[in-house]
Amino acid sequence: MKEDFLHYIWLYKKFNFSNLITTQNEVLTISNFGQYTQLAGPDFFNAQIILNNQKWAGNIEIHIKSTDWYVHNHEKDENYDSVILHVVWEHDTPIFRKDNSEIPVLELKNYINKEEINKYNSLTTPKSWIFCENQLATIDDFVIINWQERLFFERLERKSQPINQLLEETENDWESVLFCMLAKNFGLNTNGETFLKISKSITFSIIRKEALEVMYIEALLFGQADMIPINVEDNYPKELKSWYDYIALKYQLKKPIIEPVQFFKHRPDNFPTIRLAQLAMLYHLHRNLFSKIIEAKSIQDMYQIFNISVSDYWKTHYNFDKSSPRKEKNLSKSFIDLVIVNTILPIKFAYANNLGKENSEELIQLIATISPEKNTIIEKFTTFGLKAKNAFESQSLLQLKNEYCNAKKCLQCGIGLALLKEKIN
Repeated sequence: MKEDFLHYIWLYKKFNFSNLITTQNEVLTISNFGQYTQLAGPDFFNAQIILNNQKWAGNIEIHIKSTDWYVHNHEKDENYDSVILHVVWEHDTPIFRKDNSEIPVLELKNYINKEEINKYNSLTTPKSWIFCENQLATIDDFVIINWQERLFFERLERKSQPINQLLEETENDWESVLFCMLAKNFGLNTNGETFLKISKSITFSIIRKEALEVMYIEALLFGQADMIPINVEDNYPKELKSWYDYIALKYQLKKPIIEPVQFFKHRPDNFPTIRLAQLAMLYHLHRNLFSKIIEAKSIQDMYQIFNISVSDYWKTHYNFDKSSPRKEKNLSKSFIDLVIVNTILPIKFAYANNLGKENSEELIQLIATISPEKNTIIEKFTTFGLKAKNAFESQSLLQLKNEYCNAKKCLQCGIGLALLKEKIN
């Protein structure tokens, strides 16, 4: 038996509450089951009960056993002084208030239908991947669609947390925040944190001033990344080094303490050299990039903004001082989609929230036009009958797996609750 199951039973009134008797043999009537807040303190606030014809108003606490009251040290917490009813699965000891009056106890196991317990046990029995894998295909589409929207915005909320932190660090400079988040995204999983530290080491006003020439921005990025080689034959790295030394002196730049960038296991088009060169070109071509991002309303607008290549040097190089066959090295559609999902939409979401505006429909329309991610989680859901048709659905499924399935939060999940409400054949 789990406590969250008892919360579910109480919240949705999944027990026979018509003829209740407390463990103290008092007649109990529930007038108001209380508000489930899931915050610190008692589980249900502002409940109302009638106990032997006397009305009580206060809070309700739920445990597996009565002794859990002492295990959790509630007797020392004044937040629990207002508890008027202790609901437990099994009553094993009396519980007393500070004034030595005994708290009424309702032993719930005597009033729960066996079918509810069977449904819960069936749902939470370990499976090969997730608890509800054998029942996913039976869930009504209406339930899935509504739950996916909730999951999508939960995921956006999580992705907006580092954006809000950067806002504080940059004194609400949205252009600077966008630059840092794009840098992290361009670094992918392997070099993302390194790229983020590089971007944070450059005050964005410097990017604004030096964006006139792509070489200047490349010098800044490669210089702060400590990636410009010395004693090479190519003239371009020598020019970059010269420009970087000048710019670093001009703005009194300090190199950040970072891990060396990683090339290992990356395809050449994902080399950190190419990604930094593309980031430099993006800011060279687009002044006021943040404004353009916010004003973009369609996926075509987004693709147009990110339709960029690299400078001439990088069209014939993947590494400094090592030439390669010429290639334009434009950002691929799949990479732009990744940037939109992981950076642009969270930025748009956070910006609208900051202004107190609603843009949920715009965000859903944008992400619904993007192809779903391809990874093991999405493939697994497909095998169990829940196929993502677009990035809106795949992002929702990632949130579902990571935040609910992995944490075994079936009773806080729209799908889990729907399954529990079904009748057993």
